Amino acid sequence: MVSGRSPMVYRVRRFLWLSFVYLALLFTVVVMAMPFFWMVTTSLKDIYQALRIPPVWIPNPVHWENYPSAWNAAPFGRYFFNSFLIAITTTIGEVITTIFAAYTFAKMNFFGKSVLFNLLLGTLMIPGQMLLVPSFVLINRLGWYNTYWALIIPWTVSVFGIFLLRQFFRTIPDEFWDSARLDGCSRVRYILQIAVPQVRPGIATVALFKFVGSWNAFLWVIIMTDKVHLRTVPVGLRYFMMDIGTDYPRLMAAATMAIVPVLILFLVAQKQFIQGVARTGLR
Repeated sequence: MVSGRSPMVYRVRRFLWLSFVYLALLFTVVVMAMPFFWMVTTSLKDIYQALRIPPVWIPNPVHWENYPSAWNAAPFGRYFFNSFLIAITTTIGEVITTIFAAYTFAKMNFFGKSVLFNLLLGTLMIPGQMLLVPSFVLINRLGWYNTYWALIIPWTVSVFGIFLLRQFFRTIPDEFWDSARLDGCSRVRYILQIAVPQVRPGIATVALFKFVGSWNAFLWVIIMTDKVHLRTVPVGLRYFMMDIGTDYPRLMAAATMAIVPVLILFLVAQKQFIQGVARTGLR
């Protein structure tokens, strides 16, 4: 009797457990997606529907004109160009510097290696706000204020990226380098042709984090520039916050347009990104 009922009990328990898991996942998805749903629907309302209590979930009628109106409210063409330029150049720069620095800390031995690496990790504990004033003084003395140099050069190196990619390089067996060296391979060639292809998920993770961080940069751009032609998309969103109130429909329309490039990038790189996060720290 017990052996005959055991499969049925197991199936019932499994069904209940899977039902609980899927319901929990569905609840999480709804909670995470709600702000994006509200942003998109608000971008299609008029100001009265956006401020109405109780809230209007589905706009009626749909105001598609909010998107061209938001685009023309400020020089968003220039803002998008600046955001793409800064995000792409800082991402490429950080990937290059991170690859060589992370490999050095992972596979090469030199005097003071552990001390220097610990000092770099220690900088992660310093709040970024504390560095704004000395950074502004340095940028000003270098003559980079109100230039693209101030928005790009300081962000081409990341301690977190070095730490993350170092964990990936440590998973590569040392025998690979020994074999390549016997065949006459140089260190740079070994890094670019053998080591880098094996840590592509980590590189994709670093690049995605950097692109999103640069795309969303706000405080640094505000402090280091005061020229309209150097501002980025997050700064441009301030134009919809006025003394008489916030123009929520056009603000949400501009925010929806701003999030599209990041969403597309994540959808393209999500496989590498998930692999990179899952493999971090494995040896």
